[in-house]
Amino acid sequence: MEAAKGVLSHLSALEVRAKSRHITSRSRAEELRRSLKALTAQRDRLKAEIHTLKDIEKRKTQLYIRCADEEVEAEDGETEQLLHLMARQTQLKELLDAHRITGGYNVTKTRRGKGVCLTLATAYEGVYLDTYNLELDMRPTLKISRHNVPPFIPLSDLGERAGLQDDLRGFLSALGTHLNAFVGRREQLRLVKELHPSVIVMESNAPCSILVLMLSVPRENKTLLCTLNYTDHTRYLPTGVRFDCEDENLPESPEWKNNRKLLMEMPVHRVLGTLKNMDHIG
Repeated sequence: MEAAKGVLSHLSALEVRAKSRHITSRSRAEELRRSLKALTAQRDRLKAEIHTLKDIEKRKTQLYIRCADEEVEAEDGETEQLLHLMARQTQLKELLDAHRITGGYNVTKTRRGKGVCLTLATAYEGVYLDTYNLELDMRPTLKISRHNVPPFIPLSDLGERAGLQDDLRGFLSALGTHLNAFVGRREQLRLVKELHPSVIVMESNAPCSILVLMLSVPRENKTLLCTLNYTDHTRYLPTGVRFDCEDENLPESPEWKNNRKLLMEMPVHRVLGTLKNMDHIG
């Protein structure tokens, strides 16, 4: 009798295990189907964007060649005029990029030649943003007299490490790296607020060196805190990402481990768009 009960218990346990495996396999299949659907939609959208961009670039190139020698007359109303402006914008952007690549800085004499004012431009993803100015005294030694660099950027330390007296260009390069990283982090925060209204920004600071986001996970009916730390102020990507949730198993799941990796490698507003397409967040 006891043996029969033992056999029945064993068979019951096997049945429960089989049902559990079936449910897990079905859930995994549903997840893969959703991911495939999101990736297919993303592929089709990218193909359409590439086709459009190629067409625009072709027409811009034609107009650019004509802009080099003569004024372009509108041939197709507003469309032709818009392409003309786009071609001109591309031409100016190439000149600005060349200016930066060659180490050029905008320099203006101040106080009858006793000092100079240097202008550093910042950009993120090809868009020029803020400019910062340094006024330098030239005599008796080179030193910074005035500036509008944010106070959290260690200007004095950079001057000592890069050698302001001996290598002004190296100092400006190091400062430019810090400034571009800062505006890159700040621009990502702006884009998160603009493009992802369902994501709540719980915390951020002036240097944009920490960012805490509240994400909704609809499939689990849970909320998750995402903390991004930017301890390297010369970069606009985080050096650490942490997830916190009442369900401690959720942050350790394979999909959220992969999401953590994405946040370390890509700008946060882009990763949030990817997670939205994959139904990982609401």
